[in-house]
Amino acid sequence: MPNQTAPRDLPIDLARTARRTAVRYWILAMLFVVTTLNYADRATLSITGTPIRKAFGIDPVTMGYIFSAFSWAYVLAQLPSGWLLDRFGARRVYATSIFLWSAFTLLQSTIGLGGSAAFAVTALFVMRFAVGIAEAPAFPANAKVVASWFPTAERGTASAIFNAAQYFAAVVFSPLMAWLTHAYGWHHVYLWLGLAGIALAFLWLRVMKDPVDHPAVNRAELEHIEQGGGLVRTTDRSTGARGAGAGSASGGRRVAGWYYVRQLLSNRMLLGVYLGQYCVNVLTYFFLTWFPIYLVQARGMSLLKAGFMTSLPAICGFLGGVLGGMLSDMLIRRGVSLTLARKIPIVGGMLLSMVIIGCNYVDSEALVIVLMAVSFFGKGIGSLGWAVVADTAPKEAIGLSGSLFNMFGNTAGIVAPIAIGYLVGASGSFNGALVFVGLNALVTVLSYLVIVKDIKRVELRHRDA
Repeated sequence: MPNQTAPRDLPIDLARTARRTAVRYWILAMLFVVTTLNYADRATLSITGTPIRKAFGIDPVTMGYIFSAFSWAYVLAQLPSGWLLDRFGARRVYATSIFLWSAFTLLQSTIGLGGSAAFAVTALFVMRFAVGIAEAPAFPANAKVVASWFPTAERGTASAIFNAAQYFAAVVFSPLMAWLTHAYGWHHVYLWLGLAGIALAFLWLRVMKDPVDHPAVNRAELEHIEQGGGLVRTTDRSTGARGAGAGSASGGRRVAGWYYVRQLLSNRMLLGVYLGQYCVNVLTYFFLTWFPIYLVQARGMSLLKAGFMTSLPAICGFLGGVLGGMLSDMLIRRGVSLTLARKIPIVGGMLLSMVIIGCNYVDSEALVIVLMAVSFFGKGIGSLGWAVVADTAPKEAIGLSGSLFNMFGNTAGIVAPIAIGYLVGASGSFNGALVFVGLNALVTVLSYLVIVKDIKRVELRHRDA
């Protein structure tokens, strides 16, 4: 973390000419690291799933339900986590989240050490459910931090970078987890990731602050963020209130969380964004759950080879994610409207991702990996949903708005693994599953073209106290 600072009380003209600090990029780097570990923890079961299925005799349908346990909890906990974020802020809530999900990941290393196979399967479901609850604040917190630390013209890139961590996690951790499983057994995957996350929770507490409170931010950077549309003050200094979930001490406007939720759910633009994110996440959860198993079962790869092959589409997804954000922000800087600047990468990227269906028509392992890589490159380009959240969320309910978005999006984590499990179980192949995944990409395109109109920040009506 840079420690070069400039006094906050410098004259305005001097502050504007002073060299601007770049603390926001260190904050973004921290978000990237945390999100990488977040997705690594989510993906543990996709890598360890094959030996776990063999050890406990788990059929595809049951495995689909175990895969979905995370998302059942993740979705159910979204609104409470959004309220907590708006009430207590990203710093404390996110630190607690990181610590708890890592502790539950660590506990999964003990599954199967005693008791029957049925008990182990139940324990695995329960632990995955607990990880889902603990991880619920993560992405709404990311959106809240980006909305606070970045101006509009940098927000697409910032959101794309933290969102691209999901692919980076696959690049780094899929081969690592496959190697740990092969060399030492699947228990070690959960052991080491759990310990790493607990350490990261304490680092987050040390690094994270709001822009106005961060000692390394000078006035030039603060003005750059604030004048560009960054919400640098997430706390009402006069009342101590933090948006949704806290009442105004002056008795002016009393925040009513459910009153806000009803307004958000009645907004056509947001409903289109929510539907689009659900369909984007069908691709995400195929990759996080069934993709390595597809390579082993349908393509005959060894677990170790599948772990390494998984990293190749992930690299392309990462590059596509960063490119999509940069392209969107470049369009904004060139005078293109926010609506077009966000929609062009989303629509183009999701159309490209439909090439995943082509895997049904090729036999070559290399060509399958190429098609998957192109598909995830397109999906990466189109994954600008969190930038749209940062652009549209009401200032007083960023956490709540992000949680609603994440709740709808991660309903795909419930539906997709189970649906794919049934499709594979019924047909004995992944052909129908890949068509199912590809068609969801098409629905994303239709949602942004037909339902979502202008992309703009939502303004909420308030209840008087």
